Amino acid sequence: MTKDEARQYSPLSLAFVGDAVYEQFVRDELVISANMPVRKLHSLAVKKVCAEYQAAALRDLSDKGFFTDEEADILRRGRNAGGVNAPKHSSVADYRAATALECLLGFLHLTGQHTRAEEIYKAIDITPENT
Repeated sequence: MTKDEARQYSPLSLAFVGDAVYEQFVRDELVISANMPVRKLHSLAVKKVCAEYQAAALRDLSDKGFFTDEEADILRRGRNAGGVNAPKHSSVADYRAATALECLLGFLHLTGQHTRAEEIYKAIDITPENT
């Protein structure tokens, strides 16, 4: 899909895809790092897939100036998407930031920019305990 075609999708549709892309990165990382019981894998994955963790990751990367202007625009679209209702355990700000990150990952995936999506994921350098 071209970038122009991907921009025609709503930010929440891009985030829908990006959520799956992000979770796949997390699951791959966990399985590759150690062979452990599924219950432990799930517990570790939940810590990294939650809105608070994703929001902290986005803030960290943004503070480092990691994103291109085009990516920053997509992040803004995702953060400002209407119809976002945060769950009780998450703040609205964190949930919107997580949606923004997922929107960007969805955009990159759909436009075939898999290497860049992986670079973003690998650049996340926070521990779940610090969120």
